[in-house]
Amino acid sequence: MAKRVGVDKWLFGTVLLLVLFGLTTVFSASAVMAKAQYGTPYHFILTQALWGALGLLALLIFMQVDYRHYNTPRVVFPAIGLTTLLLIGVFVAPSSHHTHRWFHIGGLGTFQPSELATPVLILFLAYFLQTRLHKMDDYRGTVSRAVAPPLLLIALILKEPDLGTAIVCAGVTLVILYLAGMSMRYIAIGVLCTLPVLGYMLFFVPWRLARMRVFLNPDADPRGTGFHILQSLIAVGTGGVRGLGLMEGRQKLFYLPEPHTDFIFANVCEELGLIGALLLISLFVVFAYRGLRAAYLSTDPFARFIAFGLTSAVIIQAFFNMSVVVALLPTKGITLPFISFGGTSLFVTLACMGVLLNITRDID
Repeated sequence: MAKRVGVDKWLFGTVLLLVLFGLTTVFSASAVMAKAQYGTPYHFILTQALWGALGLLALLIFMQVDYRHYNTPRVVFPAIGLTTLLLIGVFVAPSSHHTHRWFHIGGLGTFQPSELATPVLILFLAYFLQTRLHKMDDYRGTVSRAVAPPLLLIALILKEPDLGTAIVCAGVTLVILYLAGMSMRYIAIGVLCTLPVLGYMLFFVPWRLARMRVFLNPDADPRGTGFHILQSLIAVGTGGVRGLGLMEGRQKLFYLPEPHTDFIFANVCEELGLIGALLLISLFVVFAYRGLRAAYLSTDPFARFIAFGLTSAVIIQAFFNMSVVVALLPTKGITLPFISFGGTSLFVTLACMGVLLNITRDID
């Protein structure tokens, strides 16, 4: 195919709009809380803006680097090794909220190693599977070797514990293996093997079992375990069609849990209403279309897997976050890509978008 003159401008513009949307909503959702906790309403937005600027710089750099440079064991295996070491090292760091997920890096906030796991496993799967498309039924030579590194990363993330990120990693791994042509028999076996693990995590860990009970009947304890999800639904319902107006939301005033992170979509629904929610969803739809289009039109299997993996990772995460907010899924700490407060997430996501945009240079 002919060489593109530039990157996919629709994809580039959509990413910029999502970042701008995110910065605006983070400030709106966090200003009151930041004023109460830190004495200034700009604490969270300044941190997010700094990470956003660094992320956009990373995007521009990776956008200029030919993605083929990553298609080498000198990049793939050190990336897996470094990510594994970071996921192990985080257990040495002080715990936060009874979990081991973050390294504290001074004024820049925290660094969450699990954010690296998804792009790294996408890189590994793309590298490993590109030459084995006709050997996807070979259990010893292909299947077992393909799933070993993702299983290792997922196991370490579950140990933190962070079930949400682990599910996203597992989902991305599954869709890439399916795209590569893996037999449905192996996929079915893999899903069946994960069900006991997932069942144990959900029903035999006391605090997760409490979340499941709340999900099934949040009204049973409206002032206790059901408080969070009920406040989220109140925020979504209060917004109506047009919303209360930017900065005018009431549920973020110490009612809605984590209004600037996990439940930021509820704040969007309250302040911008159905119109604002549909606008945000439309941006993700455009992003998904352009990203999957890049994967479909790529003739290089490595590029196709990278594009498909990075796009599906963002969409899967967005789907989980929005579904939790409207009580379609049990409460889980999964951020909304580009939108939620979180420096590591925003930086890593934007860096990955630079790689995706570089891939679009080689398609018509």
